[in-house]
Formats: sequence, structure tokens, C-alpha cells
Amino acid sequence: MLTARNFPALLFVTGAAAMLAGPAAFGLEATAPSSTSSQIQIDNFTFSPPVLTVAVGTSVTWVNGDDIPHTVAAKDRSFRSKPLDTEDRFSFVFLSPGSYDYFCSLHPHMVGKVVVVPKA
Repeated sequence: MLTARNFPALLFVTGAAAMLAGPAAFGLEATAPSSTSSQIQIDNFTFSPPVLTVAVGTSVTWVNGDDIPHTVAAKDRSFRSKPLDTEDRFSFVFLSPGSYDYFCSLHPHMVGKVVVVPKA
């Protein structure tokens, strides 16, 4: 019988069983990126997602959803956008595996990372 007293234990057991079963039990399969393009949204002074993993050869597009300009600048200087107004876009194709940290040069507290992995 389910009571308020044993409900937390039931949640723990159910959650543990779900973790052991893995994502396939829920119809979720881990797959390699199938697209050659990905998008990062700039909104509320953040990059979303903050970390994006893509395969070599992927074009990543940043879209500014804020009402003020932002830039996208790699710390290693491998890419840099002009100031992007609202709904402006900047794209870059990643041809080499590695980790690419970037920031907004107008608002340096805004940071993100693109992780590029070899094609599967």
C-alpha cells in the first residue's frame, strides 16, 4: 500500500531501476550527431546551450535573440563575428577536432564552448 511514509522509498527504487535500465528502456537511443548544422541561441545575456558537442565539419550558427548587440569571439581567435543585432546570425564551420571556448567581446561574462569530435 502506498502511503506518504513509504512514497520517498518508492521514488528512490523506481529512479534507481530506471537508471539501471538505461535510456533504451524509454525509447531513447544515444546517437551521433546526424546533422551538419547546429544552432546556439543568444538570449538574456547567455549562450544556449552553453556547451555544444558537434562532429567535425558541422556548421554552428549563433542567433541573437536579445534586444542589444552581441558578438561571438573564440578565445583562440579562430573565429569572430561582427556585432550581431536582434535576429542577426553568425555561422562558423568547425573543421578540426578540439574544444573551442568563446565569449561575447561586448559582454565578456557571456561564455560558451563548442566541443568538436571526429566523425563517427
